[in-house]
Amino acid sequence: MSAEQLISYAVVPLLIFLIRIADVSMGTLRIIFISRGIRYSAAILGFFEVLIWLIAIGQIMKNLNSPIHYIAYAGGFGIGNYVGITIERKLSLGSRIVRIVTQKDATGLITALNQKGYGVTSIDGKGGRGSVKVIFSVVRRENVQDLVDVIKKFNPNAFFTVEDVRFINEGYEFPLMSPKSIFRGFGRFVQKKK
Repeated sequence: MSAEQLISYAVVPLLIFLIRIADVSMGTLRIIFISRGIRYSAAILGFFEVLIWLIAIGQIMKNLNSPIHYIAYAGGFGIGNYVGITIERKLSLGSRIVRIVTQKDATGLITALNQKGYGVTSIDGKGGRGSVKVIFSVVRRENVQDLVDVIKKFNPNAFFTVEDVRFINEGYEFPLMSPKSIFRGFGRFVQKKK
């Protein structure tokens, strides 16, 4: 096999595969940023995503009769989605609202959450099996597991849900999302990889 064939059938498909992983990962993050209202970061990612995509599609157009190039392109797209979601999870961007419903006395749970610095709102409610206490807390995504651990310690049978929060109006010390928090999250992601 000549050097030209090696480049055409091995190196170029590998580059297409890697380029697609990069641009689809950026696209996945861009969509997540758009859904959370992070406009500037979404715009910057969109610019680089399209630039990289143009490079990949240019290589495909030069090799229209090569199935290996198509496979590399499609494989990079599939893996790129996985990588993009994995990066977003590692960045721990945004905030979550945790809703807890418990029939058990929630005084100890509320006290423990307050002692750990979590803001808590609780209301009395009526469930299918009688009176319940409904507790709400908005936390940074990176703190959700800690809060869940407190719930399990004080009331392992409590029902709880965790959902994304897109916007917080007032009364919280931490911003929902800012460029600074994105870079802080990216720094944590890079440190975890080392």
